[in-house]
This record gives sequence, C-alpha cells and structure tokens, in this order.
Amino acid sequence: MEEWKEKLGLVHIYTGDGKGKTTAALGLALRMLGNGGKVIIIQFLKSPNVYGEQKKALECGIVLEAYGLPKFVHGKPEPEEIEAARRALRRAKEVVRSGEWDLVILDEICVALGFKMIKVDEVIELIKEKASNTEVVFTGRYCPKELFEIADYVTEMKEIKHPYQKGISARKGVEY
Repeated sequence: MEEWKEKLGLVHIYTGDGKGKTTAALGLALRMLGNGGKVIIIQFLKSPNVYGEQKKALECGIVLEAYGLPKFVHGKPEPEEIEAARRALRRAKEVVRSGEWDLVILDEICVALGFKMIKVDEVIELIKEKASNTEVVFTGRYCPKELFEIADYVTEMKEIKHPYQKGISARKGVEY
C-alpha cells in the first residue's frame, strides 16, 4: 500500500438544507482519483441515468451504483422505496468492509435515514466495520446527530438564498 493511503480511514458528513452536498463529495472523488485512489459512489434514492454525475462517472474512473426508483420519495416512503434503500445499504456494507476502495461515497444516505428507510444503528455498525484505510462520505439532508459524534468531518450546508425562491426550478447541469 502506498504510504499516503495508510493515512486514509476517516468519516465525512455533508448535510444541511443548502446546495452542494453531493457536489462537495464529487470534488473529493476527483481529488482522490487524481492521486491514484479508487472511488465508488453508492446513491440512495437517486434513480439511475438521470443525474449528470451518473453519465460521466465511469469515464473518470469512478464506479457509481444508483439504487433509487424512478420517482422522488415524498412523505411516507412506499415499501418498494424502502426495499431499494435497504439494497443500497447492503451493498454499502459490502463495499466499506472490502478494503478494495480508498473512497466510498454514500450519496443521500442521510435522506434515507431521515425518512426512516434505514436505521441509524445499521449505519453506525457500517462505520465500525469499515476497512481501516477506507475513507467514507455520507451526504444528504436530515443527518441524525448520532452520526456527528462518530464522524471526523461534519459540514453543514446552510441555505441562505436559492433560485427556487424566485420560482426557478432545478436546472440540468447544476442541480442534477
């Protein structure tokens, strides 16, 4: 193992109601790739082949697996949405335990936690069982405070102003 990789193994959280959580994680992914690291992104709640990062990830050397269904989760999740989140969590556990990846991004896992689609205890277990030199990033709104205690980095994106306040909807290439 390269010497710099021996220093990996910390846990990051990017949460809050502001824009930029997934974007920050993608920036970290590019940085890791640029230094020769291996990156995988597991997306909770995001449908495959919709988001710009999904279309370019493989070209950059990032493995990206999306487990969301073709609709947004609103209110109480449907059983099939819960099962999709559970599949993503099972895959996430395999990936972080394997030691194969230098950086694992669990995109929107905090939203799945916030909607009670997966349990906080399971995510705490995932952290405790991760390979020692695997850096892990959690993104999404609603991150439970219990994870703040375990994480090494916690960044809260705070919305101050957003174009949707003026009626501008999500824009391709910027929000997705």
